[in-house]
Amino acid sequence: MNHRREIILGGTAAAAVWITGLAQAAIAQAASSGTFEIVKSDEEWRRELTSEQYAVLRHHQTERPWSSPLNKEQRAGTYLCVGCSLPLFSSTTKFESETGWPSFWAPIEGAIETMEDRSFLILVRTEVHCRRCGGHLGHVFNDGPKPSGLRYCMNGVALRFVAD
Repeated sequence: MNHRREIILGGTAAAAVWITGLAQAAIAQAASSGTFEIVKSDEEWRRELTSEQYAVLRHHQTERPWSSPLNKEQRAGTYLCVGCSLPLFSSTTKFESETGWPSFWAPIEGAIETMEDRSFLILVRTEVHCRRCGGHLGHVFNDGPKPSGLRYCMNGVALRFVAD
């Protein structure tokens, strides 16, 4: 019985890695085709970002919950993409979601793009990325507050806060 469970779990993990690779390939293809305004080589991204920023923005990883100092940020200001400094979210749309990640009910108009994320196999999520550099920011869910009813659950390491 344990052997069968190991095979199933191993197959599930392999499929998740394969699907995540497909998402990364789609972002890389968009970047190399000039879809994004800011296009850099993998080596350039590695030099400019910390290892954690690189893992999240360029390889769709997720930071540990409750690890970002931005969770507690309450000042008025703007949240920018750490990869290209594009303004993404206003502090006026930030709310406490109790999920462990900075959350917003709306992005700044035209700042983000979304794509379907099937890396969890049975769970289809909507991935959020920066429309200018393609950096992975997090996911959007339909369980947020009014007026949008959306929760943009962002990796704090993908954001830089600038106070007003």
